[in-house]
Amino acid sequence: MSPANQDQEERLFTRKWRWLKALPEMLKAKACEVSANTKKIAQDDPRRVIHSAKVGLALTLVSLFYYYQPLYDNFGFSAMWAVMTVVVVFEFSVGATLGKCLNRGLATLAAGALGVGAHHLASLSGHIGEPILLGFLVFLQAATSTFTRFFPKIKARYDYGLLIFILTFSLISVSGFRDDEIIELAHKRLSTIIIGGLACVIITIFVCPVWAGEDLHNLIAVNVERLANFLEGFGDEYFKTTADEECTDGKSSLGEYKNVLSSKNTEESLANFARWEPRHGHFQFRHPWKQYLKIGTLTRECAYRIDALSGYINSDVQVSLEIRSQIQDSCSKISLECGKALKEVASAIRTMSIPSSANCHVSNSKTAAKSLESLLRSGLWENAELLAVIPTATVTSLLFDVVKCTEKIVDSVHELASMAHFKTVDHTVSPEKEEVPHDIEQLKPVPKIDSPHVVITVYGPTSAAFPENGTPPRATNTTE
Repeated sequence: MSPANQDQEERLFTRKWRWLKALPEMLKAKACEVSANTKKIAQDDPRRVIHSAKVGLALTLVSLFYYYQPLYDNFGFSAMWAVMTVVVVFEFSVGATLGKCLNRGLATLAAGALGVGAHHLASLSGHIGEPILLGFLVFLQAATSTFTRFFPKIKARYDYGLLIFILTFSLISVSGFRDDEIIELAHKRLSTIIIGGLACVIITIFVCPVWAGEDLHNLIAVNVERLANFLEGFGDEYFKTTADEECTDGKSSLGEYKNVLSSKNTEESLANFARWEPRHGHFQFRHPWKQYLKIGTLTRECAYRIDALSGYINSDVQVSLEIRSQIQDSCSKISLECGKALKEVASAIRTMSIPSSANCHVSNSKTAAKSLESLLRSGLWENAELLAVIPTATVTSLLFDVVKCTEKIVDSVHELASMAHFKTVDHTVSPEKEEVPHDIEQLKPVPKIDSPHVVITVYGPTSAAFPENGTPPRATNTTE
């Protein structure tokens, strides 16, 4: 062996030895990583752990039809369909599980009945014509059902049912060509599927249920609140000075709006699942879930404007101090009032109450927008550079769009409150007026005096009892 080959083999052996030597540490690091990821997934949503246990419980129960001999004697190998049903239909939320169970049950019933009918019809055509007619019927139903799956509304709610319909019809009609006990086969298969579906429905509803409608309700409220957090802090971030940069860095709440931009698919899935759910909590059977999708669409439209605004917070092109000082109050008030309106709306959605003060904040933001618009038309840009004018004009234009989006969101939430019969919260009495005076121990009841006069003493804030000039009203005595 040449010295070069021997040296190469020695280097290869050295690398392998180092790899084997480091293998325990690598396995330990990988195990720690998997453990950390598992812990994080469980802590992010503890319901995932409960859902896993629920699936295991359902599978254990339906497996008794296969393990217990008397039950197996009645169903035979068809008992395995109950296990398969649990595996394919048990979903995370109640609505998703109910939707799949109903789709699978109804599709199996319809396909079984049509499969038996197709087998009977094909048997009338004779020994030669039977396979030809069965093949034509299988082709016809498969082609028709597959094309029907392309309709958007049908695909959203009944796609799984059509898939099961194609599968069941094909299995029953084809197997019936070799098996004379086709009716018994269809009966056992339908029975075991119903048993598996009922096990899933009972466990998912009565054991720590996860409601898709409630998740959608909370998601819309959280998304609106994320926009509110950004708008409330936008004024301080955009108009901050160099001295304020250190204390304002790291505001993570300003970046939460980015989660709203990618929430469309989640909202549509939750709304689709929520339509299958029965009444639960404050949600009726025909709760206006489509209105939540409308609010979600408007929220994303506002989030796109906010995303554009976010790009100007740390822009390299700075506006002159004179222009900044003139537009700062109006811009800050617009963003702040819009943020307050959206936060009020988010709180109203979360508590299912009518947002009473949101319109007031929207009105204030519109007033500030009109003030800013009149200021921009007053020749503010005469002595400014073009590169400094364009970003500022864009920011003000985006703020105007945010005001319009905020108004649309508030109107949509009012529509939701009307359709879902949200409760009305009375805000007419402020907490300050309900406070008991500090010198309550000094207040004594007026002793009863035998006099033809009635004396009424009213304790309260003087600003509410006295006119604006501070002169108390003239007392009048009423004779009985």
